[in-house]
Amino acid sequence: MAHFAKIIDGLVVQVIVAEQDFIDTLGADWVQTSYNTRGGIHYGQDGEPDGGTALRKNFAGVGHNYDATRDAFYPQSLYASWTLNDSTCIWEAPTACPDAGNQYNWDEDTTSWVEIT
Repeated sequence: MAHFAKIIDGLVVQVIVAEQDFIDTLGADWVQTSYNTRGGIHYGQDGEPDGGTALRKNFAGVGHNYDATRDAFYPQSLYASWTLNDSTCIWEAPTACPDAGNQYNWDEDTTSWVEIT
């Protein structure tokens, strides 16, 4: 069994677990996805990269994009200022989140990270 995403006009509208033989009988556009793949890296049961084959950059979710040219799934952008990393298909802020041991939220109005107090 594997996970498959139903794609309509480049958007994921459904994700199911099925056998390839069943998917082959469906008339819609279904694309295989892997819940072990994030950012173009395959992860094992322990959450660590395991060297397995990464499939389509990210696990598909309902509402995500499927880019046939990139052969990749990625979510909608939450912020207009963020850009899609071509290698990972993960959205990135214009500036890196501070690594000061604190928690931060993105403030789109100021396009900066704001510490949570």
